Amino acid sequence: MARLTRRSFVKHSVAAGAGLLVAPKLGFSKSPNETLGVAVIGAGGRGSSHVAAYLTDPRTQILYIVDADDKNGYAKCEIIEKKTGKRPQQVKDMREVFDDKSVDLISTATPNHWHALCGVWAMQAGKDAYVEKPVCKTIQEGSALVAAARKYGRMCQVGTQSRSSKAVNEAVAFIGTGGIGEVKFARGLCYKRRASIGPLGDYPIPGSCDFNLWSGPAPYTKPKVTRERFHYDWHWQRQYGNGDLGNQGPHQTDIARWGLGVDTHPISVISYGGRLGYQAERKDPKYVDAGDTPNTIISLYDYGDKFMTFETRGLSVNDSDDKELNELFQSTKGNKIGVVFYGSDGYVVQKSYGHCLAYDKDMKLIKEFKGGGDHFGNFLDSVVSRKREDLNGEVREGHLSAALAHLGNISYYMGEKNYVSVDALKSELSKVKSLDNNVETVERTIKHLEKNGVDLKKYPVALGPSLKFDPQQEVFTNNDAANAYLGREYRAGFVCPTADKV
Repeated sequence: MARLTRRSFVKHSVAAGAGLLVAPKLGFSKSPNETLGVAVIGAGGRGSSHVAAYLTDPRTQILYIVDADDKNGYAKCEIIEKKTGKRPQQVKDMREVFDDKSVDLISTATPNHWHALCGVWAMQAGKDAYVEKPVCKTIQEGSALVAAARKYGRMCQVGTQSRSSKAVNEAVAFIGTGGIGEVKFARGLCYKRRASIGPLGDYPIPGSCDFNLWSGPAPYTKPKVTRERFHYDWHWQRQYGNGDLGNQGPHQTDIARWGLGVDTHPISVISYGGRLGYQAERKDPKYVDAGDTPNTIISLYDYGDKFMTFETRGLSVNDSDDKELNELFQSTKGNKIGVVFYGSDGYVVQKSYGHCLAYDKDMKLIKEFKGGGDHFGNFLDSVVSRKREDLNGEVREGHLSAALAHLGNISYYMGEKNYVSVDALKSELSKVKSLDNNVETVERTIKHLEKNGVDLKKYPVALGPSLKFDPQQEVFTNNDAANAYLGREYRAGFVCPTADKV
């Protein structure tokens, strides 16, 4: 089948709703000594890291910078030209890149709502793809990316860079060889301060931005948006982002799954939380923040014989009195972002991307693991080798880890108006099967909220339903309404196909 032009691309995607309909480039035409042509798609903050990685790797040349906002794209082109003497092409529409045979791979740091469709389109066009986390906006999109990588023989790396970290690899290996005995439970933490993004309102779209292209698969709200800061703060609006459970969370859920040795979805999930505390922060009981994702959410994941709890706290985490976690992280102040593995003989803590700690049961430090890694370099190694097993963060791993964020959010969204008292919350959670002490986790969460001035009688915590999940079919089995959250509606021309239609 002939390659599609941009015009026919749009026509076919509207008609078929299945993305790019081109024959895959299954082989790899370049020799190991030839330069790989790169298109960086998404030129915001995280895009800077992508640009820096390819600028410092002699195997690559950045041919395109793609961003719907001219201002972002121009800034990155300036950096590249000053560094290399060559200016990449600057375009707004990623579809202009996919028909160019000189582009071997794309590297995308778009907002979350674009991740999956960008990756699917690229692989259908015969490009390898590095896709930032979360690799998808929904569970169905994650499955589509996996299917596309398999069907078109593409390398697809997810931006969970801890998979290439020396420290984390060694810590996971230590767990796997019985370094802390039997490990069945992990606790992921995103104790990361997130201030209010400003009051809900009507704000103009930057004049340099093509909002139609920026919106892509998401609803089109022109002429205005409801958040004050256009870039980045989309993370906290569910049309585009997944909150911190889906922003920071996929790094830690990925490590937790890895260390637990689980290679599937959980069989159940339940979440509780809310978007809390900004009224106290602004000293205004009527204050409405522009975000609609939870800044506080605790999700419990049951794998049968293994279990994971993930805790997200967006309010101040200074002067924490979580005694055990303070000791394990060797800190009482500031953010705590990482994973704690609970073994029969001790603990392993992922404290940062390049630092892990191992303790015995008496909290005595017995081993440290240090060192980072080159996740982009690993992707390029795999692009050259054409071996999927060489990828440290292969797309299926990214899908399973992103799905944990989606499952947790789904339970919360389904119960976000189901406000409960503290006593009722503890009572309900005490009934949930767990390898965690659910009540103690509730009590620590409540103490944290109260410390941040949250009046839990005026602004109570919401409790989501316990959802049973079929890991193979990727559907909920006890709540039909929940299945509507597994996918999303798309605008014509920006339809991400399902796995069976890639």
